[in-house]
Amino acid sequence: MYTLIDGKKTASEIRREIADEVLKLTKEGKKAPHLAAILVGSDPSSQTYVANKVKDCDEVGFRSTLVRYESNVSESVLLQKIAEFNSDEDIDGFIVQLPLPDHISENKVIESIDPSKDADGFHPVNLGRMVIGLPGFLPATPYGIVELIKRYSIETSGKNCIVIGRSNIVGRPVSILLSQKGLDATVTVIHSRTKNIRDIVRNADIIIAAMGSPGFVKADMVKDGAVVIDVGTTRIKDAASKSGFRLAGDVDFDNVAPKCSYITPVPGGVGPMTRVSLLRNTLLAAKNKR
Repeated sequence: MYTLIDGKKTASEIRREIADEVLKLTKEGKKAPHLAAILVGSDPSSQTYVANKVKDCDEVGFRSTLVRYESNVSESVLLQKIAEFNSDEDIDGFIVQLPLPDHISENKVIESIDPSKDADGFHPVNLGRMVIGLPGFLPATPYGIVELIKRYSIETSGKNCIVIGRSNIVGRPVSILLSQKGLDATVTVIHSRTKNIRDIVRNADIIIAAMGSPGFVKADMVKDGAVVIDVGTTRIKDAASKSGFRLAGDVDFDNVAPKCSYITPVPGGVGPMTRVSLLRNTLLAAKNKR
């Protein structure tokens, strides 16, 4: 029988820990941390995600700011707002919600964020510090994945870990974190050009599925007792749902779960941990300033 890795419950526990720290700061006469977000366009997933971030801030006692732009906002206007956030001493950390419209360079936007306020952990400075094991802001989703693994006491040392997907947001950074001292996994990254994917994945003790391809990981790709972390969150139309859609992970959960020792659900697995990681990075940023 598998154990369900409850990201929602774990994130709630971490928010309580953060709230306690914020209360301690304010009792000492220090200001509460301030997390800001910039949202461009009306992508439903992004809107929901940012709205949840605002709720998270309220729950832990953070101050929050949300700036919205229409999808046709110019790149220069967006970069100017980022420059304002960079120079605003009251803002401890901020994010620019991705994805962005095609006419705006995501790389230019990410590189324009002050690394000391980079709550998402995407800036090259923070990624570089992560690669060589220096303190910094970790990418939010990989940070959340590693925290889930630690809090469920899942053994990683010497384990064969397969990361499916090589994005700069999840696949690459989580592969680096899992291979570092302290976690010590033996990590293989596979992607759309990898041959014999099924045979490779079947040897995995731990599978991190981060491809964005609903149901990609099938039961015949998973060995008995494997740990499966599903990062996929693809919106699929569902007439039976009140919202008209449902979130689908990269794993065929119903058929894969019975073979696992541990598995995350979608939703309720990695997603809440990504959000709470933003809070942790912002709290760290606030402490660094002080």
